[in-house]
Amino acid sequence: MNELAGLLQQFHRDKLAELLRHEAGARHIRQYDLNNAYQYFLNRDEVHLAWVGAAIADLGALVQPGGEEPGLAVLAKDPEPWRHIVEADARAAQAFVDRWRPRVEQMNNARHRGMLRVILGEVLEQQRSFQQALAGELDLLGRRTPEVGPRVGGVLPARWIE
Repeated sequence: MNELAGLLQQFHRDKLAELLRHEAGARHIRQYDLNNAYQYFLNRDEVHLAWVGAAIADLGALVQPGGEEPGLAVLAKDPEPWRHIVEADARAAQAFVDRWRPRVEQMNNARHRGMLRVILGEVLEQQRSFQQALAGELDLLGRRTPEVGPRVGGVLPARWIE
């Protein structure tokens, strides 16, 4: 296996771990606007994984199986688990970028370097959204119109109900 494919496989594993953490966190975040933002992050994470997976396949390598979803059950007893989750995700997003940016910038393949730069930029956008949520700003995906009324209710802990 060549060096580029190995690097992309490592990136894919790390990005998959991000997706799994976001998925676990979204199950504990009941506030509608913040949960909506997490659903958007999950969608983007899935797109990023598809891009990197296609690049790996183009190089004739296989996408390695992913890890397990992190356990956040301890937070279930916390009356406001969202704050711990969002703080951890903000730190993890910065750590992801810090870990990968130097490696991405050293890549010789301009196409894949550009793709990974876009992904790192979107991870920084996620981190900025986490910081905004921690500061009390909940209009993460756009402004609510005054006619909508106050924020009430919450979401269920699962994405799908069967």
